[in-house]
Amino acid sequence: MRTVYFDYNATTPLDAQVREAMLPCLGENWGNPSSIHHVGRRARALLDEARERVAAVLGSRPSEVVFTSGGTESANLAILGTARRLRSKGCHIIASSVEHHAVIHSCEYLKREGFEITYLPVDSKGMVAPDSLEEAIRTDTILVSMMAANNEIGTLEPVAELGHICRDKGVLFHTDAVQWLGKEPVANVSVFNADLVSICAHKMHGPKGAGALYIKSPLLPDAILFGGGHENERRAGTENLAAIIGLVETIERFVREPVFSRENLTPLRERLVRLVESIEGVRFVGSRSGGLVNTVSFVVERTDSIALLAGLDVEGICASSGSACSAGSLEPSHVIRALGLPAALANSLVRFSLGRESTAEEVDYVEAVLPEVIRRARGKLDG
Repeated sequence: MRTVYFDYNATTPLDAQVREAMLPCLGENWGNPSSIHHVGRRARALLDEARERVAAVLGSRPSEVVFTSGGTESANLAILGTARRLRSKGCHIIASSVEHHAVIHSCEYLKREGFEITYLPVDSKGMVAPDSLEEAIRTDTILVSMMAANNEIGTLEPVAELGHICRDKGVLFHTDAVQWLGKEPVANVSVFNADLVSICAHKMHGPKGAGALYIKSPLLPDAILFGGGHENERRAGTENLAAIIGLVETIERFVREPVFSRENLTPLRERLVRLVESIEGVRFVGSRSGGLVNTVSFVVERTDSIALLAGLDVEGICASSGSACSAGSLEPSHVIRALGLPAALANSLVRFSLGRESTAEEVDYVEAVLPEVIRRARGKLDG
């Protein structure tokens, strides 16, 4: 069966050069970086070098880079660790209503500890108005978290402006840059005006299980994992050196010059947008211009995501109903609900996310089969 993979926002295939860079740490350099003998010291040298290499790309100090297991852990450490560290200064946190669940669920957990959360609304394209942030900041606000790029609909948030507002108000700012990196150019981490930045490898052809959190000095969030004194007491657990090397290689290769080529993907995205807008009862969601160059999301009247994705899969097309982390959930997309659309439409979200290997021929195929897939999906629900 033909396979068309249009789910690059969920994960990406491991780049061949990244894999080659990882192999020595799966072979001769297998030591524990915390061991004091020569095998461990050899691993420690590679880990220290990796931190310096990431810092060189980010324009940060090596001490400001904490290696994690991925974007979720990075967001959890940023939200939970910072809130608990600063509790004596206040208990108010602000996030957008379209954040990834790694942020939202962390905020909801903090409510149990007495923190107060304000979720800012977004416009019909999923964008936060900077004025609304400025108005929401209070004297007891200690942290703001706003994603750089939305994983479900591809909206790019005005993170630099949001970060500037936080800086003027003396409030710490975290941004989830997982979907931004590799898709939008980043000269260095200062482009976000953020104190904390979540990073993940597998969204840009790196390995799963590898991420990082940039923490602007002198901030030291409380640890959320306990055990050994790894990562300078900020994250317990033996470092996954092979995955970290893969992360570093990915960052060096694909952050400053994105692996998701705007030149190649723009015409493919525009064709898909025109396609979904041409089908009766189908509504494109997100930003026609100014969003992620690879993302096309839409909702379909009189059916649901389960029927649509099953129908696409039968035709060999891999797509998503939004966040891959919510696969199998019967809850309507909180992102689509935040746009002001009803629950029925939020339950019918489909996301196409293109990537480096996507081709015009694949778009030809989707153009040929999508209208029939939608017709069949509607028939199943009506029947």
